[in-house]
Amino acid sequence: MADETEGVDRHKAKMANRKAVQDAEVASKTIEKGLLIVHTGKGKGKSTAAFGLLLRALGRGFRAGVVQFGKGAWETGERKAIERFPDQVVWYALGEGFTWETQDRERDVAAAERAWAKTKELMADPSIRLLILDELNIALRYGHLDLNEVVAGLSARRPDLHIVVTGRNAKPELIEAADLVTEMGLVKHHFSAGVKAQEGIEF
Repeated sequence: MADETEGVDRHKAKMANRKAVQDAEVASKTIEKGLLIVHTGKGKGKSTAAFGLLLRALGRGFRAGVVQFGKGAWETGERKAIERFPDQVVWYALGEGFTWETQDRERDVAAAERAWAKTKELMADPSIRLLILDELNIALRYGHLDLNEVVAGLSARRPDLHIVVTGRNAKPELIEAADLVTEMGLVKHHFSAGVKAQEGIEF
């Protein structure tokens, strides 16, 4: 019984020390700013994570915007859900699907330019606190937009505006400019086993 009590006391002391360290670490962070967040990598979940953040922002009363540079032709579950918050979210699906679907570079470039123009418009709207640029990385990867212009525009965002960029193969220049970069790693995917994209999971 004494050994058990000593074990409990040791654990309590260890956790108290850990809490003190964590509290000091948290207290040392004093900067508050709009973040440039990038979700990239070959793994599934980049857009899903961005829309999870959108849900959190809605819960805090933020007004948000979504601009889709790809997947624009898809009718997705997340868009259907977000449409229930018309006063808090504006959504623009300006892509025409993936570039291999259109097989028309001029059309893809025009769609990307429309999406970027809408992005700049939303960035200038002081009521927007969170902006998701879904699949912007794909537009940059294929050269549909000027990389330097996009990075400069995102870097010059308002101090209180959070921006999330999704898509594989994020450019090094964008990664350098970002405050937070998460790479989704592919460990296992059901698609490889012949499982198709399913409603409520992929779209």
